[in-house]
Amino acid sequence: MVNNIILYDGDSAPSLYPLTLTKPIAELRIGILTIKEKWVKYLNANASFHTSDYLSNKFAPVLSDDNVFIHGSVLPDQDVIDDIRSLGTEEGLLHDGELLAYRASGIKTKEQLKSTKSLGKTPKRILHPEQIFKQNQEELIKDFRLITEGRISQKISHTNQTFGEDIFVEEGAYIECSVLNAEPGPIYIGKGAKILEGNLIRGALAMCEGSILKMGGKIYGATTLGPRVKFCGEVNNVVVQANSNKGHAGYLGNSVIGEWCNFGAGTIASNMKNNYAEVKLWDYTKDAFRNTGTQFCGLIMGDHSKTGINTMFNTGTVVGVGCNVFGAGYPRTFIPSFSWGGRENNVTNKLSKCLEVASVMMPRREQELTEADVNILTHIFKTTAKNRKWEK
Repeated sequence: MVNNIILYDGDSAPSLYPLTLTKPIAELRIGILTIKEKWVKYLNANASFHTSDYLSNKFAPVLSDDNVFIHGSVLPDQDVIDDIRSLGTEEGLLHDGELLAYRASGIKTKEQLKSTKSLGKTPKRILHPEQIFKQNQEELIKDFRLITEGRISQKISHTNQTFGEDIFVEEGAYIECSVLNAEPGPIYIGKGAKILEGNLIRGALAMCEGSILKMGGKIYGATTLGPRVKFCGEVNNVVVQANSNKGHAGYLGNSVIGEWCNFGAGTIASNMKNNYAEVKLWDYTKDAFRNTGTQFCGLIMGDHSKTGINTMFNTGTVVGVGCNVFGAGYPRTFIPSFSWGGRENNVTNKLSKCLEVASVMMPRREQELTEADVNILTHIFKTTAKNRKWEK
C-alpha cells in the first residue's frame, strides 16, 4: 500500500523551461488535474516534491519511514500504477536505464537501491512543453472519467444547446445561452466556473474551479483553463495553468500558458508556419532551437509575463518568466525572462517592477506574493541574466 509519494524532478526540469522555472514538473497541469493531483487520486496517498534547491522552500519534501518516489514527468496509467504498487523496499523501476520510481525511506540513486527492474511498458511522460497540449486530449478524457465516475452532474440551464453525453457541471457553475458540443470530447465545468452568454464550445474542454469564459468566445478542444483563469476570443488546444487572463478577442492555438499572465486586447499568436514546415522551439538545455516534430505550435509562456495591446507572436514563440512584451512587429521567437519591449530595443524588466505588479495582481485572485515567491523570482532573475544579451 502506498501512503506517501515524493515526486522528484531529476535532471528533467530544464527541458520544460520556462514552465518549470517557477515550479516542480508535477505541478504542471495537463488534462483537468496537475500531475501531482493525478497521483494523489490514483494512489489515494499524500504527495510532496523533491525539486531544485531554490524551489524547495515553497515545494518541500515531506518524508515518512516508507515513501514511494516517482519521477514528476510520468503520467499515471494502470500499468505504471500496478508496477509501482508492486515495489518492495529499496527496489526501483527503470526505463531505458533511467530511474522513474522507487520505494525507500529516503532519497536514493539507482546505484544505492538493493534491486531494480524494468517497467512493463513505456510510460507516458511530459518532457517538453509542446507535449502538454499534444497529449491534453488523452489526459483530459482520463481525468474526466476519474473525477466524474459514480457522480451526478448539476443540471444545465435550458438556455443552452448541448450535444453529446459527456458534460459534467460542478456545483455553483454558471452557463447561459451557449452551445456545448461534447461529441468530439468531454466537457468538464468546475465548481463556481462561469460560461457567459454566446460561447461556442467544442470538447474536449476543462474549466477548473472559478474559471471564466467571457462572452462570445469560440473554444476548440482539447483546451484546459486552470483555476481562476479568465479567457475570451478564439482558442484552440490551449492549456492555461492557472490565474491568467486573456479577456479580449484574438487567436491563440496549440499553446501552453503559465500562471499570472495577462494578454492585452488584440494579442494574437500564429500556430502554423505559412510554408507548413515543422516548428522549432527554443530549448534551454541546448541553448538553441529544437525541432518539435509538429506543424502546429503557438506560444509557450512562463509565469508572470504580460503583453501589450495588439501584440503579435510568430509561430513557436517561447516567452520566459516576468516579461512585458509590446511594440510593433513580431518579437523574436525566444524572449528571455525579465525582458521589457518587443523586437527592437529590448531592455530588462526590473525585478522590483515585476514584484510590484505581482503584489497587485495576485490579491485579485485572493492570493498573495509570499516571501518564498519573491525568493524564487529573485533567483530566476539572476540565473537567466545570461540569456539577456543586451546586458553584456
